[in-house]
Amino acid sequence: MRRFTHFAALDWSGARGARQRGIALAVAGESDAPALVRPGHIWSRAEILEWIESVAAAGTNMLIGFDFSASFAFADCKAYFPQWDESPADMPALWALVERLATADPHYEAGGFLAHPEARRHFRHGRGDVGDLFAPGAGRLRIVEQHQRATKQAASVSNFNLVGAAQVGKASLSGMRLLHRLRGRIPLWPLDPVPRQGPVLAEIYTSLSARAAGLRPGRSKIRDGAALDAALSVLGSPGAGIAGPVSDHAADALLAAAWLSTIAGDTASWAPAPLSDRLARTEGWTFGII
Repeated sequence: MRRFTHFAALDWSGARGARQRGIALAVAGESDAPALVRPGHIWSRAEILEWIESVAAAGTNMLIGFDFSASFAFADCKAYFPQWDESPADMPALWALVERLATADPHYEAGGFLAHPEARRHFRHGRGDVGDLFAPGAGRLRIVEQHQRATKQAASVSNFNLVGAAQVGKASLSGMRLLHRLRGRIPLWPLDPVPRQGPVLAEIYTSLSARAAGLRPGRSKIRDGAALDAALSVLGSPGAGIAGPVSDHAADALLAAAWLSTIAGDTASWAPAPLSDRLARTEGWTFGII
């Protein structure tokens, strides 16, 4: 596999508002300790876009992991949104649809998409507010999410669910608006071929880095600098050197950046057995799930 010199991890947020305390960005070198980008700064999603654009413009050999889903389930029903004649055929078309319907929403929010009468049928919006096409139970899952559950690599949830602390739907929709803007400017694995040089985007799941660092499921959140350095040492990374409290979002980003540096050279991470060309175009994959 090709060599990267830098590894970035983005802990994302789909919450409403101009700036999000839930966003954190960290970068690690090949052997350097991970460090927060603009520590203490409260990021906007527009600023994150600008930062990624600057990496693309510089041609940095950086693997950039983002903690949101790049797509919805497709394989199970041969469509993202069954019974909707505007249901897209692939991920770029999905991002374009979300952008078109949410274009009036500020800060890369996606309320306009979710308010569309056909779109809202597929989501769980709140208690007692469940679309008639929301799959019974936990909701539809992508192949990668079914695979990571079956192999116990992670415990993913459906991004058609917009309710509760574990919901990822709103973050994924706002992230799709970001990906729409980056289309053609920076490749996304596995949708696009990995170039010989320059940056590459990949979907990640921060709990994978926590598990790799020996943290138990359900107890993976770190909120102390000493605990963070202990977890980083398990990954073979130098400590981040943060004294005292650290937000769980910052810790997730720092740990994930270090973890990416350890697995980026692993051939299996780039060629998981269940991944097909069709899945790469329609559902994508979570880097590190094999």
